[in-house]
Amino acid sequence: MITERLTKFAPQMLSVLRITSGLLFLAHGTQKFLSFPAGERAGSGLMFDSLGAYAGAIELVTGVLITLGLFARPAAFLASGTMAAAYFIAHAPQNFFPVNNGGDAAILYCFAFLYFVFAGPGPISLDQRRRSIL
Repeated sequence: MITERLTKFAPQMLSVLRITSGLLFLAHGTQKFLSFPAGERAGSGLMFDSLGAYAGAIELVTGVLITLGLFARPAAFLASGTMAAAYFIAHAPQNFFPVNNGGDAAILYCFAFLYFVFAGPGPISLDQRRRSIL
């Protein structure tokens, strides 16, 4: 009985997970480019002379698109691939274990975004809104 009640809200919770993941991902990009929120990884207007700058640009753009649920599947696909690359380029060489090499967030983002590629953005999204208008 409780399972049926919870299952009824699964589509909405997919949207909540997508929005939360998108906002957190966006924060990584804003930190790199806008130094907001301030922290130890804050950049000072990165120039496109490093892989980190390209990753930051992808985090900014796909973070906004995923949060809004606009072109969510292609944005999630790009974000997932970026996080897979980030893990294997920046984290894996440091240590075998993700919790030790700081790559646990990259892995989590990679698979969450890969899930959105297959599951879609959920009902609370601009993609859903566009479909209902068309």
